[in-house]
Amino acid sequence: MSTNWEDQSTEIRKGEELDIASLEAFLKKEIADLKGDLVVEQFPSGFSNLTYLISIGEKEMVLRRPPFGAKIKSAHDMGREYKILNALSKTYPKAPKPYVYTEDESIIGAPFYAMERVQGVILRPKMPKAMHPDATTMAGIAKGLVDTFVELHQVDYQAAGLGDLGKPEGYVERQITGWTKRYMKAKTDEVPMLEQAAAWLANNLPTQSTHALIHNDFKYDNIVLDKNDWTKVVAVLDWEMCTVGDPMMDLGTTLGYWINHNDTDLMKMMALSPTTLDGNPTREEVVQMYAQKSGRDMDNIIFYYVFGVFKIAVIAQQIYYRYKKGFTQDQRFARLGDAVQGLGVVAHQAIQKNKLDNLF
Repeated sequence: MSTNWEDQSTEIRKGEELDIASLEAFLKKEIADLKGDLVVEQFPSGFSNLTYLISIGEKEMVLRRPPFGAKIKSAHDMGREYKILNALSKTYPKAPKPYVYTEDESIIGAPFYAMERVQGVILRPKMPKAMHPDATTMAGIAKGLVDTFVELHQVDYQAAGLGDLGKPEGYVERQITGWTKRYMKAKTDEVPMLEQAAAWLANNLPTQSTHALIHNDFKYDNIVLDKNDWTKVVAVLDWEMCTVGDPMMDLGTTLGYWINHNDTDLMKMMALSPTTLDGNPTREEVVQMYAQKSGRDMDNIIFYYVFGVFKIAVIAQQIYYRYKKGFTQDQRFARLGDAVQGLGVVAHQAIQKNKLDNLF
């Protein structure tokens, strides 16, 4: 593939500027041998934490901070994300290395951390058509994604020093309860099918579950591909929701994002990842690939898929709530209310038909 498609930063969105002078003084104090003026740009994608490209001379770093107006501390805990990367990057080569973290909100108005910039290609839902991989390459990228997912779930998190990261016992039940509460707290409109899905999940909890280090937002735009061989994954990004829990819940979230090429237009409207391109496996095929690589039992996969759809709907609802309350003027968020309604329909269909594909 062409080397011209490496992920690029652009100008900063209005209202999301950083205090350049304060930030430059802090970074030069905390990180040795930084010489030159600070230049800041922003990576335009993403709906959660804000990501900036920081350049001082020849040194490039990535800065992560919570979104403006966010009040959901547990979902935007910069210190926790820094701790995860600081431990994981020593034992898992696909985790970027962090450089510095601060809780001092006087610098840019929020806690933040800076980490290494990993050069490479990121596939996003609205990338230029000329960037679309051919079907064979896309199939190889999908295999790389699933293989990396399994590798991540096999990381020895105790050896990495992350044994206290989460509470694996009772994880599934806490997730269902927690995401249901988050939905009700951020509710703006009536979405009966989504609330019915929440009740179904609470009434159909698995009797057994395993535990592993899980990412909780594993999709194409959170992996970096080798610019010379897109089928090789060189880094995994966005560790803000990482914890120790049931890896099947992690897989369910990924399946929730996975829109098939033959899904309905309703579902394709909600595509947050370029999974509809030729060469991609279907949701059922992703499950088969994961099972073959991991050896894990997939008997209860519908439960985990419905959970993934429900969780994504709640995340969308939380962002839509911020937009409706005026905490953000980002017009990308204006139609998220429609997406929440659509995800309720998808969850309903998966439950009624008891399958992953061909839901309509």
